[in-house]
Amino acid sequence: MALHGRDVETDVHDLGAALGDVLAEQASPAAFDTVERVRTDAIAHRRGDGPAGAVGDSLDGLDPATREAVARAFTTYFELVNLAEERERVRAIRERAEGGTLADSVAAAVEGLAAVDADAGTVQRVLDDVLVQPTFTAHPTEARRKTVKAKLRAVAGHLETLDERRLTDGERDRIDRALEAELTSLWQTPQIRDRRPTVDDEARNVQWYLENVLFDVVGDVYDELERVLDEEYPSVTVPKLFEFRSWAGSDRDGNPHVTPDVTARTLARQRRVVLERYRTELKRLSGVLSQDTEELGTGERLAASLAADAERLPAVAADAAERYPDEGYRAKLRLMRERLDRVGGVRAGGYGGPEELVADLELLVESLRANGAGVVADVHVAPLVRQVETFGFTLATLDLRDHRENHTETVAAVLDRVGVDYAGQSEAERVATLTEAVLQDRPVVDVGDHAAFEGTTARVLERFDALADWHAEYGAEAIDTYCISMTEEPSHVLEVLFLADQAGVVDLPGYAGLDVVPLLETESALSGAERIMGTLFENEAYAAAVEARDGVQEIMLGYSDSNKENGFLAANWSLYENQKRLGGICEAHDVTLRLFHGRGGSISRGGGPMHEALLALPPETVNGQVKFTEQGEAIAEKYANPDIAGRNLEQMLNAQIRARHRALGGGDGAVPAAWSDALGTAAGAARGAYRDLLETEGFVSYFESATPIRVIEDLNLGSRPASRSGERTVEDLRAIPWVFSWTQARCILPGWYGLGTGLETYLGDGGDIGTVREMYHEWPFFRTMLDRAAMALAKTDLDIAAEYATLADERDRFFPRIEAEYDRCVDLVERITDRDRLPARQWLRAKLDRRNPYVDPLNHLQVRLLDRTDRSDREERTLRLTVKGIAAGLKSTG
Repeated sequence: MALHGRDVETDVHDLGAALGDVLAEQASPAAFDTVERVRTDAIAHRRGDGPAGAVGDSLDGLDPATREAVARAFTTYFELVNLAEERERVRAIRERAEGGTLADSVAAAVEGLAAVDADAGTVQRVLDDVLVQPTFTAHPTEARRKTVKAKLRAVAGHLETLDERRLTDGERDRIDRALEAELTSLWQTPQIRDRRPTVDDEARNVQWYLENVLFDVVGDVYDELERVLDEEYPSVTVPKLFEFRSWAGSDRDGNPHVTPDVTARTLARQRRVVLERYRTELKRLSGVLSQDTEELGTGERLAASLAADAERLPAVAADAAERYPDEGYRAKLRLMRERLDRVGGVRAGGYGGPEELVADLELLVESLRANGAGVVADVHVAPLVRQVETFGFTLATLDLRDHRENHTETVAAVLDRVGVDYAGQSEAERVATLTEAVLQDRPVVDVGDHAAFEGTTARVLERFDALADWHAEYGAEAIDTYCISMTEEPSHVLEVLFLADQAGVVDLPGYAGLDVVPLLETESALSGAERIMGTLFENEAYAAAVEARDGVQEIMLGYSDSNKENGFLAANWSLYENQKRLGGICEAHDVTLRLFHGRGGSISRGGGPMHEALLALPPETVNGQVKFTEQGEAIAEKYANPDIAGRNLEQMLNAQIRARHRALGGGDGAVPAAWSDALGTAAGAARGAYRDLLETEGFVSYFESATPIRVIEDLNLGSRPASRSGERTVEDLRAIPWVFSWTQARCILPGWYGLGTGLETYLGDGGDIGTVREMYHEWPFFRTMLDRAAMALAKTDLDIAAEYATLADERDRFFPRIEAEYDRCVDLVERITDRDRLPARQWLRAKLDRRNPYVDPLNHLQVRLLDRTDRSDREERTLRLTVKGIAAGLKSTG
């Protein structure tokens, strides 16, 4: 079992061979022979050397145990292929870095500014404006068990050692044995969860990436930026550029398991984890900063700080002075550790906030520089300063979220107690009622009296009551945003402001401890965005709240539900147009807009390379601040490996720097009218085609039969239910299982349906293909959108999808329509992009060619199991395993 290759093909081959060895040892000879036969038949078919039905024929008639072994073998294979490709990405990053400045790096961004003669003042303004806020969610799209992920990370560690270290033959043999043991253990470990993960599990999962990867990586990104700035713009200082946020443990929308107790545990655990990381780093610094300050001196400011610490913590200061009589830095670090230990505790003397810890670290930097040890400060202390600035005492700031209906119900119930018929009021009357209540000095209701209510009202009041306690204990910065799902009216935003005011979290004028964030995700909300936000900005109470939040208004855009409602092209165009309108209305009211992009991992839900998406935003919305969701398997893909995580952060920062500089460069960034008209025509027709498909009688039944939606709803993927009300309607179904189901069936309809009809309609109505090609080459938004559609089309396989369609009685009514639209899309995308094959990126073509022969057997097996109505427990387990395997093979769920 030798794994000593230095390219992805060799690694894939050797890992596959190693898995074959494990399979031969752990499974029956019949299972091993079946896997090999199915594998070779699938490869032959994809190469055009074998009959189309060979793979399916090989799976027919198998006993349940052999079918399970086949599913497990191909699923495990893809888990290993993903590790090999991850290692190849790391190699590519390093090899390209050795060849010069990486494209899309922070160095490239600064060099680009210098190349266009940007002066230091402009560069400073750009950096001061930029703030990148990845927001981790717990949406249920991660199909792997935590135990399985841990074993795979162990395999990845062995691959890294083989790839990067010079080893003796004996060392290589030991690693080979360790790999064999890990693969054997992986094979014998159940792949399917026997229970749903709890909300605490999801919060710990997000925490892992923050604690074990991003905490260490973020300092390296800052260090690289400061290095290149020192060469090009030595007078420019680097402000805080990243802030990490999370919904895990605080997103109540549709998840009854997110209670105040869960959120409280999440806040406490995150603070405990980040303080321990700081304590570890201070302990490490104590081993580094061993200078004789009796000889060198510490400087007046650090000496004064030590004197203040002695007054604050006399016993600890005396012990530190005795232990480190001539080592002032170590004495200071001992006192700093003590102050960390007292944060949030009953003992006095702890740090009041992260800014106080930063101040102490900066005193150390200042003193070291004065003593000629600037390099020590840069290498050992400055990264910790950046970590504290980024992660604070919270690790990740939490966002609260709930559905607007729950707030309306709660406000109606509490106001009814004081004789106000809120439920019977018009929208204008509700706005007036809420405004008056927020502006008056005395509370209208006591949110602490939540025990006097039942159901939704009690839960919402309890949350706001707890929010006040969390602010008192952890600081407002620990949980300072409240997102309102399905916002449709100004009153939906004012309801949250009212409840926050009653809880004492808001006290106007002058103080608002909460960003109230409308989530606009339906067509009516997006088209009414100007009306909704205009009413709010002109409202006395809300205007005061925005002013108290430094004039910043965060607005979240829902990519998932807007796509599910309108289809790919219409949703993207609507989002783009309404972002522009929101930028205009915020500018008209002298409000700074921060867009929060609710993107999913899949193409149809706004997924794809984030740095490309940032550069494709309307210039009117690019003010430097940007926030976006990271979720599901995309989190592991982007942030599990430190090299890849660092590269991802660099690319996002590069995009924001470039986009902000471009936005400051003048000009209105207007899109030519001919382009807007073309896309407007195409989007209207695309939405019509998409809605016609969904609204045709029998479509929901077809969807139920031609995809594994029933299986996906029962998978233990996440703590949140698959549907908002448990009903089977497209409208009620959550966007994640909607997309996940189509992806499993290899018909990624949400990523392209309607696009072909839309473009064809524009061309048939006097449009010019040359105009569309010009749009593709010169308009970043259109190019990014079309490239994303091309990826979804490339991952679609209608031959496989046709197998699923045979399971539906309505097959002849719907599959030909889907097939015809797919053909239209492929034809037009290829014509517009001047390609004769999808997709554009060579790496994706290679990946699909590598993976497709191994995904096909899982699809064929899944179809056969779905066709059975009397599945045994073992067959149910195998069916669920095929879902996991296909997700791993396509690297996509929802």
